[in-house]
Amino acid sequence: PRSKRFQVCGAALCCRVIALIVLNARCRKGNQLSGAFQHPAVLGALQARLNGLVGKPSSYIADLPADVKRRLNALKNIQDKHSELESKFREEVLALEKKYLTKHQPLYDQRAKIVTGEVEPADKDCEREPDSDDEGEEVASMDIFFELIFIHYSYQAPKPASSTKTKGVPEFWLTALKTNGPISEFITERDEEALKSLINIKYSFLADNPGFKLEFFFDDNEFFTNKKLEKTYFLINSPDTAYGDVVYDHAEGTKIEWKEDKDLSVTVEVKTQRHKTTNKTRTIKKTVPSETFFSFFNPPKLPKEEDEDAEEGIDEKLEQDYEIGEIIKDKIIPHAVDWFTGKALQYEEDDYDEFDEDDEFDGEDGEDDDDDEDGAGADGEKPAECKQQ
Repeated sequence: PRSKRFQVCGAALCCRVIALIVLNARCRKGNQLSGAFQHPAVLGALQARLNGLVGKPSSYIADLPADVKRRLNALKNIQDKHSELESKFREEVLALEKKYLTKHQPLYDQRAKIVTGEVEPADKDCEREPDSDDEGEEVASMDIFFELIFIHYSYQAPKPASSTKTKGVPEFWLTALKTNGPISEFITERDEEALKSLINIKYSFLADNPGFKLEFFFDDNEFFTNKKLEKTYFLINSPDTAYGDVVYDHAEGTKIEWKEDKDLSVTVEVKTQRHKTTNKTRTIKKTVPSETFFSFFNPPKLPKEEDEDAEEGIDEKLEQDYEIGEIIKDKIIPHAVDWFTGKALQYEEDDYDEFDEDDEFDGEDGEDDDDDEDGAGADGEKPAECKQQ
């Protein structure tokens, strides 16, 4: 799939080059194409020529002296050996991650039992010295404080009657997911009702691939019959991959079995039509796609044909989809309680503490601003004292 994708990009690039050449020809001829550029055979030959250049080295490399090219071959061989070591390094890191997942899993299972109310923790397990960021203590950042207020109260369900005993930790995973900024952008108000039945999220590594699988477990709900929804990411780990990174291959998700009239991926538009002759009316229902978090389980796919329109924006969608999967695997699942309480937001904010909105930067940007204020006016002319005599 990757090689085909590169072919698509190369063809699209050639089309853009031809468009620029044609545009330039129009400009030179007073917006009238010369006879040569009007001829389909000429354009076809130019397309073929440009396609043949895709992936070829620049003329700078081709024109290097023979002894320099010889040394470049030695450097490339060294790089190949380095890439092989990087591939082995990634394999060992993956093996280490798998090893520690088996150590973490019992803790995750214990957490799940407490969250669902299956197990009531013993008193000794609940004893804990107050943290500086626990309830009742000073919150380090007012931004975090107000963000937590919004998260916890903007969609919080009505509190149960005082005589009702709360089971487990209600809406644990919904709150954890909504506290994370990138994920919360995909969760709509309609999604929240369905995600209240989310009781656990797990991840596991694949046996024959460096990718991973996410599993979302649900209680009975009014939206779909699935008890478990899965999302699997398949990756490529090869010495050929550039710059020591694994490469996204594709993703697969579970088909959601929606209950009647409960499909969150669509909205139903109802229109009434009146017949011009009989004056009778009829009601037409039309389903249109709707934004939903559950589209996560229907991942974007590379277009099968070399369709430039289908290619547009696909890289961003694939990157965004994989980013959400990694956030759930690397942040949400390991630190779920910190996302539920909002403590994790402090760690996220720390990444930006080095910069302040009011910080001033010395250098060209500041000098340019001064020039704009004290230098040239709106018409671009220099002040009188700056003009050449």
